[in-house]
Amino acid sequence: MKINELIQATNAKVYGNFDKDLEVRISTDTRTIQKGDIYLPLKGASFDGEKFIEQAFEKGAIGSFCTYQTNPRPLREREEFLSEHSELRNSGEGFSSIYLQVPDTLIAYLQLANYRRNKLNLKVVAITGSSGKTTTKEIVASTLESKYKVFKTPLNHNNEVGLCQTIFATPKDTEVLVLEMGMRGLGEIELLSKYAEPDITIISNVGTAHIGRLGSRENIAKAKCEIVKYQRGNTFIAHDDELIKNTVDFNGEKIFYSIKEVNVIERKPSYSKFEYQNHMYELNVGGDFNIENALSAINTGAKLGLTIEEIQDGLKNYKPIEKRWEAVNAGGYEIINDSYNANPESMRAFVDTIFELYSDYLIVLGDMGELGENEVQYHKELGEYIFKKNPKANVITIGKLSKNIAEPNFETIEEGVDYIKNNVPKSTKIFLKASRSMKFENIIEQLK
Repeated sequence: MKINELIQATNAKVYGNFDKDLEVRISTDTRTIQKGDIYLPLKGASFDGEKFIEQAFEKGAIGSFCTYQTNPRPLREREEFLSEHSELRNSGEGFSSIYLQVPDTLIAYLQLANYRRNKLNLKVVAITGSSGKTTTKEIVASTLESKYKVFKTPLNHNNEVGLCQTIFATPKDTEVLVLEMGMRGLGEIELLSKYAEPDITIISNVGTAHIGRLGSRENIAKAKCEIVKYQRGNTFIAHDDELIKNTVDFNGEKIFYSIKEVNVIERKPSYSKFEYQNHMYELNVGGDFNIENALSAINTGAKLGLTIEEIQDGLKNYKPIEKRWEAVNAGGYEIINDSYNANPESMRAFVDTIFELYSDYLIVLGDMGELGENEVQYHKELGEYIFKKNPKANVITIGKLSKNIAEPNFETIEEGVDYIKNNVPKSTKIFLKASRSMKFENIIEQLK
């Protein structure tokens, strides 16, 4: 961006002389900063980027953002030095510097991202949900790629910093930007919506993820429905849930989808065929929950002008991301790894699919995180659900909380792996699911 654009977007107070048309790169990390960059220091619970401003200049930065509160020492010293040695200003000898003072550097980063979002000629599709939002993002992006140049949130970079990184990484020729929006509390989705200004918004569902922080599904729904607060487009798409319907404050078109509207023609471990609104669709992944996620993509594609054939092609080209129903061979065992994340809703959908499609299996479940003071109860209820649905379910658990789901339970991954090696035939397909903090990928590594 040009320096005058940085100033215009953030309304920064400027110190130092500068070429307003000079194009610069913005860097938030002194470890990767390059000569000629503008440094934008961010703050977190355990770090303060403003402490590294001088280091940024030493590595070749020509300017830095800073806050009113900090007013860093180099600001005064450099300006005093340059006022006495004007011949060095802009000489390229390490003394050329400008400072852009703002109240909050994270908000400045978001303002810059919003400025670029509005410079790009594209549509923004924003997606949130208690579970399924990453998969939904991937399926929506795959669908839209059959017609448009699409860019999407990488991995799960779904917070404020991730939003900015995604927008700045978006190629200029992008036609549709698909953004995933995560949250840990009230107000966070609203902030993301404000600076993303989505054209189409999607809520995959409202479950119990983060209930430990928000206290109730009603508060989770309120937080998720913030996604429409700054929506510029006219379409809201969501899972058919009375809680969402009663919570969302949106005057535009509201589309609600449900597996109840679907006629499933064929179910296989890595394939689904289904009929929706009189048209047939295929997915190269199993599970009714994936079919339901695909319904949001079908409706999004229709709103963005895709033909039925283009939507069908886009869905067929979808490939699951790593740790999402990922097929792996380890030590002679066929493993399905879905340990990207876990909450009560996604766990239930996971076991439902296994019961539906497999007879010879072992389900390995781990702890679910961020469930608050009722975390033990949520694990117990999951166990009750599993064994009510299938009293002979073949399940083991790893972790302190997951012992409330089923026995046998193992405290460590090493103990669980030993059990598998000594008790589970190689013909048995193994399914893994837990919160990311459990590091279930180590099960695969140890089996290998």
